[in-house]
Amino acid sequence: MEPDATTPSQTPPASSPSGSLASGPVTIDDAPAPVVEAEAGFMAATLAELRRVVWPSRQQLFSESVAVILMVSLSAAAIAAIDRFYGWAAAQVFG
Repeated sequence: MEPDATTPSQTPPASSPSGSLASGPVTIDDAPAPVVEAEAGFMAATLAELRRVVWPSRQQLFSESVAVILMVSLSAAAIAAIDRFYGWAAAQVFG
């Protein structure tokens, strides 16, 4: 059904960025915070979050680092072995 001249508009009211209905003109209080204040707030929130982090002990850091280095080395060796095999197989077939 198309709206005609007698049917009121069915458009919803505009909402502000905070989610509440707009209640009038935008004032200076509604303007975004300056960049310096935003950066200071971000840094404060970041530092607060870093204080909540549970940092690993020296022993845990060492053992997990060794495990990562070992797994990366084994993966690299496996990939190199597969690459050499396929290179050899391609040389036998096409070479």
